[in-house]
Amino acid sequence: MRLDNTMLKVSGLNAFYGRAQILYDVELEVGRGEVVALMGRNGAGKSTTMKALMGMLPSRHGAINFCGHDIAKLPPYRIARLGMGFVPEDRRVFGDLSVMENLDTGRQPPRENAPRWTPEKLFRLFPNLGEMPNRPGSQMSGGEQQMLTVSRTLMGNPTLVLLDEPSEGVAPIIVEQMANMILELKREGLSILLSEQNMHFAELVSDRAYVLEKGQIRFSGTIDELSRDEAVRRAYLSV
Repeated sequence: MRLDNTMLKVSGLNAFYGRAQILYDVELEVGRGEVVALMGRNGAGKSTTMKALMGMLPSRHGAINFCGHDIAKLPPYRIARLGMGFVPEDRRVFGDLSVMENLDTGRQPPRENAPRWTPEKLFRLFPNLGEMPNRPGSQMSGGEQQMLTVSRTLMGNPTLVLLDEPSEGVAPIIVEQMANMILELKREGLSILLSEQNMHFAELVSDRAYVLEKGQIRFSGTIDELSRDEAVRRAYLSV
């Protein structure tokens, strides 16, 4: 990958919870308009990697370059203002706010080289949300809350989205909608780093993959290469 096409470049990333080290010299890249899967079992360090990239872990060190900016020591709000969006695994919608009000909380001005999102455009992507603009977040299903969390992040007009376990704990029909959504975002030119355990889901949407095990990168290659490497999948992805 040419450097001028690289949105995110990470090298030597280490992260800690207290004295416990979780990530060990993680290295990865995400190119412009690319979907990259970060795969591994529960506890492998996928969510910790996402939080470290977003500046949500104070105990981290290493090199993190995002769109030409050194963000390794920046707080989350400054990283978000540079155009990185984060969709957490636990959704975190505002239960007392309506769909429209939740979307408003994520709104940022348009930015160059990024798709511009409006509620109307998001409702075309997620028709379910368009049917309930005034429904409180607490009265939505888990799948609907997942759609709302993604939409709220997109209202920030990011150039790169960190998407943590989008297929986890939702109905199969929602998983299918999430896969279609990721492919549509890719067509829009958005870059995505996707944390995922579901190999089939990753195969549907991803260009490349990294595999984490105990906080270390154990595989790096195309998603096709990972699909064909039964030894890696059995060693690091099988339950």
